[in-house]
Amino acid sequence: MEHHRSPPRTLNGVGPSPGESDADYRERLAQDRLLAQERWEQALRQQSSPDSDAAERIRVWERRHQVDLPRNPGHRLIAVIAAATGLTASQVLTEQSARAAAKLPAPK
Repeated sequence: MEHHRSPPRTLNGVGPSPGESDADYRERLAQDRLLAQERWEQALRQQSSPDSDAAERIRVWERRHQVDLPRNPGHRLIAVIAAATGLTASQVLTEQSARAAAKLPAPK
């Protein structure tokens, strides 16, 4: 009976490049993880940076969490977003209102 070697286990369907050693592959994965962690930390700093306006802080929060700013002013995420971004609930609601106003058709 012929034994077939199974393909190497991969992360998200991506394995070592042709000719890449296992050690090089592990090093590349470690570097990728480090870069991803650095991007995450940068976004976290930007999310609450006083140098970023409320709209930018909220957009960063939305990207990090893959959740849109709720349309309901009473939604519980308003307080969560405010706390995470260093904004007040009132500032988050102001951005929410601005976005809603931007989506309204112009009066005739």
